[in-house]
Amino acid sequence: MQDDRGDTAIQMAIIFPFVLIATVAVVQVSMWFYARQIALTAAREGLTAARAYQSRPADGADQAREVLGRTAGDSLTGYSVSASSSGQRVRVQVLGSAMSMIPGISGLQVVQSASGPVERWTLPGE
Repeated sequence: MQDDRGDTAIQMAIIFPFVLIATVAVVQVSMWFYARQIALTAAREGLTAARAYQSRPADGADQAREVLGRTAGDSLTGYSVSASSSGQRVRVQVLGSAMSMIPGISGLQVVQSASGPVERWTLPGE
């Protein structure tokens, strides 16, 4: 049975690249998901500030930027925040990129938004 010598090394040489690619893919997806959660948290915090009584959409954008400044780090890069209002609803959107595990390739795009009604004073029966 000396013919079987070295088979394990050849099998590992064939299988190992696939295991390595699968590991990198799992880590990359995890980093993308984490970046999405950061963007969603910032959008929600911005929405809370923007929909408060007599607040402006710009207040929400400022709050979202402040949250991103504290939490994004290297996980969410190149982010931008926009806020808009239709008078009765306000929307805060966060765009950015998740960090990439592959050198020379930009990270996956992240887009998260939150919207809700603007708080306003109403009279009973309206």
